[in-house]
Amino acid sequence: MFGIFKKKTKLELLQKEYEKLTQETFVLSKTSRAEGDKKFAEAELVLKKIKEEQEK
Repeated sequence: MFGIFKKKTKLELLQKEYEKLTQETFVLSKTSRAEGDKKFAEAELVLKKIKEEQEK
């Protein structure tokens, strides 16, 4: 009940963004390989940020 007031951490926000990008990559890979590859590259950058955040 009180979890609605909890602020998300930077790591949680990055993980949510990574999940969104990987889902978009999957959908785009079915129609446009080039667009899917672009989204995959974006997802990889976010994953790199997640790893950096975890090392802190």
